[in-house]
Amino acid sequence: MLLNNQIVATGEQIKKIAQDYPKNTPVTMVNILKFKEKTAKGDESGQAAYMRYSQNVAPLLEKAGGKILWSGQVNMTIIGDNEDQPDMVIVVEYPSIQNFLAMATSPEYQAIKKDREIALEYGGLLASSNLIKS
Repeated sequence: MLLNNQIVATGEQIKKIAQDYPKNTPVTMVNILKFKEKTAKGDESGQAAYMRYSQNVAPLLEKAGGKILWSGQVNMTIIGDNEDQPDMVIVVEYPSIQNFLAMATSPEYQAIKKDREIALEYGGLLASSNLIKS
């Protein structure tokens, strides 16, 4: 899977997940992020822009019933392309795909998403389900 130049979901991708993902079941979003060294204006790092996005999205995430399960910095790739490895992985759980989509399409989210977009070289987002029940 190549993640280059993937930052924003296409309309087709949003439509497909809204139609095909199991309704009313938890969804875990795995974010695979590589930051730009500098944003287009060149006045800040991609990581700084993403941290601003993270602060602004936190209340929206909470409102949607989402929670960060884990986040971490990628230090080394053991299997895969270590020349183009991501910088960070974040795992976020939502009560349902409907909760995620409501947040992602809200006017509040639309007002802050630009910081995510200017921050990233790529930003893979994988909708996942939990196979292990606790």
